[in-house]
Amino acid sequence: MTYLLKNGHILGQHGLQPQDILIDGQTITAMAAHLDTPADATVLDLEGGFISPGLVDVHVHFRDPGQTDKETIRTGSAAAAHGGFTFVGAMPNITPTTDTPAAMTAQIKRNQTAGKVRIGQYAPITMGRTGDKLVDFAALQKAGAFAFSNDGSGIQSAETMYLAMQGIEKTGLPLAAHVEDVSLFNHGVINAGPRAQELNLPGIDKTAETAQLARDLVLAQATGVHYHVCHVSTAESLQMIRMAKMAGVNVTCEAAPHHLLLSDQDIPDTDNSNFKMNPPLRSESDRQALVVGLLDGTVDCIATDHAPHTQAEKDQGILKAPFGIVGSENAFSLLYTRFVRTKLFTLGQLIAWMSARPAKLFNVPAPQLKVGHTADLAVFDLAHQQTITAEQLVSKGKNTPFLGTKVYGGTLATFVGGQPVYQRGELQ
Repeated sequence: MTYLLKNGHILGQHGLQPQDILIDGQTITAMAAHLDTPADATVLDLEGGFISPGLVDVHVHFRDPGQTDKETIRTGSAAAAHGGFTFVGAMPNITPTTDTPAAMTAQIKRNQTAGKVRIGQYAPITMGRTGDKLVDFAALQKAGAFAFSNDGSGIQSAETMYLAMQGIEKTGLPLAAHVEDVSLFNHGVINAGPRAQELNLPGIDKTAETAQLARDLVLAQATGVHYHVCHVSTAESLQMIRMAKMAGVNVTCEAAPHHLLLSDQDIPDTDNSNFKMNPPLRSESDRQALVVGLLDGTVDCIATDHAPHTQAEKDQGILKAPFGIVGSENAFSLLYTRFVRTKLFTLGQLIAWMSARPAKLFNVPAPQLKVGHTADLAVFDLAHQQTITAEQLVSKGKNTPFLGTKVYGGTLATFVGGQPVYQRGELQ
């Protein structure tokens, strides 16, 4: 198929500039302020929409196989496409998990068959994703793993993490760590502090994150592994990462949109489990530290931690409901509205944190708007406001604290390999 994207804009050296893009097959074949329409082309009038390289999310949960009542590869990847993502990294907390080459091969095949976007598959660090028995790192890399993580479970044994780092360093792949010392978690449901006291809810102390992070940074320095910190959430964690980087430790980290946008002071008095995630929403000073961390380079990229749950699960209330919120479909629009329109971030910075930088960190091809490159791209409506509603979400999960939020930057279209995988109103 040949597609001509008309009347769009791309980000140039001096801001947004008019651009038409011609896609033939999988490839961008022409770009100019105005292109004539080939006889065989399908024309999509973007009406001034912003054309971006496809977004890259290195942290999603698709629940398939094992918990397909929450999400499937098909619905999760459709949600990613709806958010402008053309590549996602799927965590291994599925059943069966991808802890053997055969399981990894089978999962990659499922991803390719059912996925609407490109999917990199994580392998767990330990068998079954919990415990201390290490997987065969080299064999899983050969089978197609793009990174290793036990996300959802912190590795409790220092010896296990040390040996894992030694093994993963030999593969050259990242080790993406969920840092959580369960002995310090205290069965909390929100951040420990004044808001937890006001709501009479058990709190999760920061040390559950920071204590294990401190251990891991020492081990990462000793082993040289690429140690990537998932969903960093505290100012203290950021300072440790900042200092480790200065000391030459091969450490990177991601921030989740919800930690950049909300603090525990935003948790309402009503029993709303859509504000329950792990790590929890921290203090306002922690939230501001994350923003500063992005701007000074301590935080390397943004990743959604898309975590769908059923409505019945979330309806149990904040004490019993599972941790996690969906994030794929509105990450860009929420961040664009809050930070770019207020001029705290530039549009170029936001796209870099959500596309080129995570791609580079995880050694996957970065989408590029250049002639001769694969047409993995997204188109966003920066001019018109919309309200986030449950009915708009294509994910099975509707569990987000941002329902009712007014945003700019909704997705108009997403192309993967030159083919449209999402089109609002079909744009025709």
